[in-house]
Amino acid sequence: MNSQLNSIGLLKKPSETTVVVAMSGGVDSSTVAGIMKRDGYNVIGITLKLYDDGKEVALSKQCCSGQDIMDAKRVAHKLGIEHKILYYQDKFKQGVIDNFVDSYLKGETPIPCVQCNQTVKFKDLFEVSKDLKADALITGHYVKSITSGDETNMYRAIDENRDQSYFLFNTTREQLNYIRFPLGGMLKDETRSIAKKLDLNVADKPDSQDICFVPNGDYASVIRKFRPDSYKKGNIKNLKGKVIGVHDGIINFTIGQRKGIRVSDREPLYVLKIDSEKNEIIVGSRDKLGKKNIYINNINLLVDKRNLEKDILVKVRSTGKLLNAKISLKENSSAEVNLKEFEDGISPGQACVFYDLDKQGHKVLGGGWIVS
Repeated sequence: MNSQLNSIGLLKKPSETTVVVAMSGGVDSSTVAGIMKRDGYNVIGITLKLYDDGKEVALSKQCCSGQDIMDAKRVAHKLGIEHKILYYQDKFKQGVIDNFVDSYLKGETPIPCVQCNQTVKFKDLFEVSKDLKADALITGHYVKSITSGDETNMYRAIDENRDQSYFLFNTTREQLNYIRFPLGGMLKDETRSIAKKLDLNVADKPDSQDICFVPNGDYASVIRKFRPDSYKKGNIKNLKGKVIGVHDGIINFTIGQRKGIRVSDREPLYVLKIDSEKNEIIVGSRDKLGKKNIYINNINLLVDKRNLEKDILVKVRSTGKLLNAKISLKENSSAEVNLKEFEDGISPGQACVFYDLDKQGHKVLGGGWIVS
């Protein structure tokens, strides 16, 4: 038996190690496939067909479109690796799109990328990889995975502008011990440089910017398509309960929004609350946006809960900063999060992700979904 760890932390020679690489057709996952092949691993590339894209979708800057599947196939051919396409449109609609629509209709601001990772990408792809007798599942996410013994921990990527750990908080301990993230220690420029050295056709391909099933960032059009009855007029009220305007549907609003309220006042108005039961939007001045207490549920922990007994760091939106906080765990996988300072625009439907700083970097402890 090999006595040295290979580059993904396993006691096997790369030539005796089979890995499944999730290939979306973008530069990141394509480069990861190239790195694994270059380093001598037995590589199987798998691309997921997640939705039926029309012309208007295929032309937008999204992942997982028809063009991406063709790009992944070309990369696999270039690398000389086996390539499979799995058709998961039904699972994706049930697990991601339907949840996305339902969440908006409840007045929340959902994160479909977390649902996608939690369901089809990690759950189903994890099981397929196991069925193929692969030693690990490899993805192009920008997070660090550090393996010690039989346990792998997740950390923020060194490229903080690219870090995707927020979207992966719901990864299970079993999945994390099996999945590897080779790009977590690289900058994006390094990834593109490797892609060019490997002569991959996607080396200069632009990054995906939109959610895959949301053409050109138009959330409302998606909800209109699946729930045409969701556009109901309702009242816009101030904090005193006075009606000061009318809206065309709560799905057009998110917490912290300023533009599009179309109500004039002495000072700028912001969306403070969305009441889906009453079909009302509550607005007020910016100083009323700040919150210190958050309630979350459906918590997923990647560490022993004793790690949360001290002050930790949390992130309450994907583009937000790390905030000092104290976690009070409750029953039924819920918790109260007490922030040390006020934070604006915290919205139900978003995630609150826990971090701790150690000598390896910012370690992901877990997280939960913001309820209120």
